[in-house]
This record gives sequence, structure tokens and C-alpha cells, in this order.
Amino acid sequence: MTRTLATLIMASLLPTLAIASHEPKAGKKHHASAKATKASQSSSASRKKSEAVVGTTPYAQRSDAMAFADDVADRRQLDRVALRDALGQARLLPGVPRLMLPPSSPSAKNWQAYRARFVEPVRINAGVAFWQRHRDTLERAEREFGVPAAVIAGILGVETLYGQHMGNYRVIDALATLAFDFPAGHPRAAERQAYFRGELEQFLAYHQRSGTDALQPRGSYAGAMGMPQFMPSSWARYAVDFDGDGRIDLFNSPADAIGSVANYFKGYGWQTGLPVRYAMHFDPERLDKEALLLPDILPTFSPAQFAAKGAVLDEGPVAPGTKLALIELHNGGAQPSYVAGTDNFYVITRYNWSSYYAMAVIELGEAIQAALPR
Repeated sequence: MTRTLATLIMASLLPTLAIASHEPKAGKKHHASAKATKASQSSSASRKKSEAVVGTTPYAQRSDAMAFADDVADRRQLDRVALRDALGQARLLPGVPRLMLPPSSPSAKNWQAYRARFVEPVRINAGVAFWQRHRDTLERAEREFGVPAAVIAGILGVETLYGQHMGNYRVIDALATLAFDFPAGHPRAAERQAYFRGELEQFLAYHQRSGTDALQPRGSYAGAMGMPQFMPSSWARYAVDFDGDGRIDLFNSPADAIGSVANYFKGYGWQTGLPVRYAMHFDPERLDKEALLLPDILPTFSPAQFAAKGAVLDEGPVAPGTKLALIELHNGGAQPSYVAGTDNFYVITRYNWSSYYAMAVIELGEAIQAALPR
């Protein structure tokens, strides 16, 4: 439920996918004309930078926002005046609500196109350099939490290119905009607005209790922060001080980012040693694809049940109790790709509710690991 680079690219390629509790990053779009693209990107970047810094109407003028501040202060036993002052300085970002709306003309999902934007030389090389610099920390996180270093590296690469693109929106402005001005035209407007009000509450409470300035953090247009693009609730629940300096800093501490991603996955039930997916093929004589796809990406079938419905693993026996899901990845007009996803594959989708996203994370991490000097 963080929206950033991965999610914006996904929005252009996979417009019907839902965004989970991470809302990942602000990113690049693909245009036909290079000249038009450059001019458009320059103009758009200027507008976004200006909006991200300045905003428009301050929420101090909004009775609903001030009533919200009073309610949060009373329920959490915080300073009313300080909370009103912080939220009152937040400003409406007019362009942000539009970014939450589904596209008017959905395009076909295309896994190969989506993959190419993440599993590519720039990101792989940056991942190799990151892994080499932080090898000991990645190995420690894998030992303590059971999450492979490749998955952690994949997440940080997809999310922010290892901290290079963490977002330029003032987080308090983004959260306030979505908490009080979420677009009514969204199919789940009430649910999503309630979600962002909860995130704004977490953000304000954290900064008041820690004595830090709520006006300083910058992140995605949905309020995701730091190298792993954590929303405030994920920061409160899963962020850890992994470098031992006495504070949690997901903006500047790679160690804290590494440990927090691993802790996030452990919190969602990561199973040490369980592969994330298996290669597979179909047995046409037994294939019941409709039944296999019915549970979507939730692992439901035992390997025997999977095979009985015509989906056969290419590998040998798997661990007892393993549950599988048929993961279907569309490739535009070409034939879809299929893998058998495990419970750990499903855990990755808790970061961003998309099988395409999970596969990009997995395959980027594997590509980085394969490229490490031997």
C-alpha cells in the first residue's frame, strides 16, 4: 500500500491490479515520441516538484481536519495544540487524488514488458554493488529472520533502486490529501479514505511521541517512506533498529532498511527454507485451469491436488504440507506464463498485492545473486 516507481509502472502496464498496504513509488511512463516525452517529462517534473514542495490550501482552514486532530489527540493522549499545528500546516496536493483513480482505458497486462523495467542492467548492477557493501548485514538478516538476501535485495531494488528514488512529496501533505480529499469516483473510496486516515494518525502520533518534525519526511504520493517505502503503520509495526544505533532510520540506514524488510516478511508468515515458486507444466488430459485459478494467488492445493487438476511440478518431491497456487502472468497478445506459487510467494504479495510485482522482486533478486563475483 505504498505507491512509487513499481506501482506507477504497474499502473501503466497492469491497470486492473489492486494496490496493497504498501502503495509503492513515483515512476516513469512510456511514451511514443522521444521529443514529446522529454518535453512532457520536464513539464510534469516541474509541476510535481512544485506541488510536492508547496501544495495549496492548508488544512488548518478545514474543520474536518482539525476535528480529526482533536480526536487523535484525545484518543492517544497527545498534545492537542501541537497536533493541530502539525496537521494544520499540511497542504492539499491537487494532483494526488487523480493518481489514485483507475485508468479510463485499461491496457493489456504484459509480464514480459513489466519484468523488463525491473530486471535490467542498471538495477542489477546497483543491486550487486549494494549486496557487496552490505553482505554481512544481508546475511545476518537472513539468519535472524529466515528471509533470503536475494528477496530483500529484490525488494529494495524494485522499490527505490536502493534509496536513489524515495519520493519528493512531503509525506504529511500526501497523507492529509488522501485522508480528507480522496477521490469520490474511486470504486472503493470510503475504504481507501479510511485507510489513509489511519496512516495519517500513525504518522502524526509517531512524530509527536518521538519529538521529530512531521513536516520534514518526504516520500511517495501515497505517503510511503524510506528505502523500503514503508507506510506509517508498517513503520510502527515492522521497522527495526538493525544497525544498533538506538534509532530507526529507513531513509539513511541501509541496515535498518534490510532488517525491517526481513521483519516485515517474517511478520506476514515467511517460512524459512520454503522456495517462493516452482516451475511447472500442464498435463492437457487432466487440466482444469478454471479450478486452479479460482483461488487466485492464495496457495490452496497440495502438490497431489495440483497434479490431479493437470498442473505438474517440474521438480521432485516438495516438503510435506506445502500448499500451491497457480500463478498466471499475461504477456499481452502472447501466451501467458505460469508458475506454482508457494506460501512465501503469497507473503511477497503482502508488500504489494500483485503477482507481477512479486515475480519482479524474485527475479531481480535472483539476477543480482547470479551476477555477484565468485
